[in-house]
Amino acid sequence: MLSLRKTRPAPGAELMRHIIDPAIPPAGEVEIAVHATGICGSDLHAFHWDAGYEFMAGNLPVTIGHEFSGVVTALGPDVHEPGIGSRIVCWPTLPCGTCAACMADRASACGARSIVGLHRDGGFAPRVRVPAASCFRIPDSLPLDRAALTEPLSVAVNAVDLAEVEPGHRVAVLGPGPIGLAVAWVAKARGADVLLVGLDDEARLALARRMHIPHTADLDREELAKAAMRAFGALADRVIEATGHPGSIEQGLGILRPEGIFVAAGIHGKDCRLNLARFVREKKQLRGAHDTTRHAFEEAINLLDAQGDELIQLVTHRLPLSDAMKGFSLASGGDAMKVLLFPEKNPDERETERPLHVHGDTA
Repeated sequence: MLSLRKTRPAPGAELMRHIIDPAIPPAGEVEIAVHATGICGSDLHAFHWDAGYEFMAGNLPVTIGHEFSGVVTALGPDVHEPGIGSRIVCWPTLPCGTCAACMADRASACGARSIVGLHRDGGFAPRVRVPAASCFRIPDSLPLDRAALTEPLSVAVNAVDLAEVEPGHRVAVLGPGPIGLAVAWVAKARGADVLLVGLDDEARLALARRMHIPHTADLDREELAKAAMRAFGALADRVIEATGHPGSIEQGLGILRPEGIFVAAGIHGKDCRLNLARFVREKKQLRGAHDTTRHAFEEAINLLDAQGDELIQLVTHRLPLSDAMKGFSLASGGDAMKVLLFPEKNPDERETERPLHVHGDTA
């Protein structure tokens, strides 16, 4: 079967034929016929072999991709749920199951956890095997295309949970990529007043406005402090960063009110500067958000089922897996939001591709 595999500890990946053992899945696992897989920021980091992804070297070769939906086609020994034919999505974090964090039902805090698509074969392939315990059934009313957004949306839900966003809060979100826009949308759904901030990101900010994000700002045209005052008339109660640029931390803390909460959700390749004296005196809180939780995963499924018509706008491009290199090029630039790859050339659900550049769009 045609799979996208990371074969060397160097930039790039290869589309190649890869054979799964024809025997039944191992004990506790199921085999999934993949319907669609989204290209994630971590896939881009792995593809480009960015700093912080050296841990993958010992796992190579590995099929990448972890944002997938599909249908169960085979069961390993002693697996009864989900059954064959179940429509599912996969939480790609695989905890060890024995550490203190796992015993406390905090899988994302497991120090020995592994990730589907980074430590073991993932979803850029027609078939993938994963632990049955990692699978979540999805409602029949939720199309599989939309369901492929579950994992990134759950990451956004978790970031908003960590920020303790409440109705009426002034929330600034830095970075209008897929996670940042999803964070802004979830915060808006929680009743917050939201400002989404980009840098030379007008196309993505235009998409945000079409998704009814109340305020947007492009730092190419407006300073962050002025944008916050324009949007809120005051400092932000919460700031959530999804840029991966260390300078965003210092900037974002500058528009956060005393005793406010700052959540860093981006993956940073460099250190950031922090004025600790001011940080302490203003009693601000800095929290790190990575991965997700079972609760957030379930909430993401419910949001996609209930409000999928709006959330599907996050998907701007659909390509066959054979065009994976084009997909990664699009996802690495500013002309795409979420790119889905399909093992088959003709995906079942043909929703119109939504280009980011729309003439005549207004704030």
